[in-house]
Amino acid sequence: MERARQSIPGGVNSPVRAFRSVGGNPLFIARGNGSRIFDEDGNSYIDYVGSWGPLILGHCHPSVVQALRGVLETGTSFGAPTEREIELAELIRDAVPSMEMVRLVNSGTEATMSALRVARGFTGRDLAVKFEGCYHGHVDSLLVKGGSGMATLGIADSAGVPRAFAETTISLPYNSADAVEQAFAAHGERIAAVIVEPVAGNMGCVPPAPGFLEALREITRRHGALLIFDEVMTGFRVAWGGAQQLYGIHPDLTALGKVIGGGLPIAAYGGRAEIMNHVAPLGPVYQAGTLSGNPLAVTAGLAMLRHLKVHPEIYGRMDSLAARLIAAAPRGVTVNRVGSMFTLFFTPGAVTDWATAKVCDTARFGRYFHWMLERGVYLAPSQFEAGFLSAAHTEEDIAQTVDAALGFFAAEGI
Repeated sequence: MERARQSIPGGVNSPVRAFRSVGGNPLFIARGNGSRIFDEDGNSYIDYVGSWGPLILGHCHPSVVQALRGVLETGTSFGAPTEREIELAELIRDAVPSMEMVRLVNSGTEATMSALRVARGFTGRDLAVKFEGCYHGHVDSLLVKGGSGMATLGIADSAGVPRAFAETTISLPYNSADAVEQAFAAHGERIAAVIVEPVAGNMGCVPPAPGFLEALREITRRHGALLIFDEVMTGFRVAWGGAQQLYGIHPDLTALGKVIGGGLPIAAYGGRAEIMNHVAPLGPVYQAGTLSGNPLAVTAGLAMLRHLKVHPEIYGRMDSLAARLIAAAPRGVTVNRVGSMFTLFFTPGAVTDWATAKVCDTARFGRYFHWMLERGVYLAPSQFEAGFLSAAHTEEDIAQTVDAALGFFAAEGI
């Protein structure tokens, strides 16, 4: 870590890896296999981070590894169309029918940024609505805090973001349809889109309240705005067709990432053809990327998605294991779960939005994190992140994890 700090800001290439919220130094990972990772000191851990969600089949799944070995012999990047890109777009469209047309990009941030640009270009409006506690990548206009009012224009949550960019965003409480109604009453003719994580994953796992997503669909349609689902985390994770299949909602635009790359960097955005026809070269909304749809990432994604399509039983098994994993949580601890996404919150009250999440006992979470790490269980190093199961997790993994957690609860007197 000391060596890393000399050449990399904070020693890490993404802030949450620094363990700042839990103290101590991060693990440096040497390799992964199945449900486990191994650090540079040779220690083995049951992995519930899974590269923050994409490794739904676990580390080094044979079908993904074999596919990557094959494509390495043909080339890694051409900056030109390949047939594999069509195959991946068709597979995504088959799984997510609302995505009639798909554009591949390189990261979730690119996907959400581009979807929002398309929404503004399509509607001719400037404002966007997001929800406090939802993270949509490090897009300038989306790095904002929510104010205490129901419809306050955003304040930048990062240095380097011009005030004018932040002021194009209205930040509202998650799961509050009333707040959305008030925002549209005040700014409706200027709002291009509402962007939402249909299952929030960046304040911990927080599912949508009954009727919340339905209300977003109705309000946006009524006011001529677009509904954007950020399914970078939930796409192909909570169901084959993502959260929109799980909850029966069809957004106008969708951002995907994580799983569709099989562990390699790739993402996508797409939606109704009439909207996507505004994207260059067909329309005036410009977006480009030399490595978009590169053969390596597309090949890994195809291998991953094809395996999931052929083995739909994976979702039921992960759901069952996740249910067993969280069943041991004692009174005084709140657990949220949607499919194979979960978060244990150190608070006795329900967690439904950022206001109820941020009252968690983060000091106790820090103790819990290190207790579990010392017993071979690797969790996200933050109270406000989701955990993920993979198809590679075993009954023994779950039993070891539950035993370790029970030991902590007993030691803390919970």
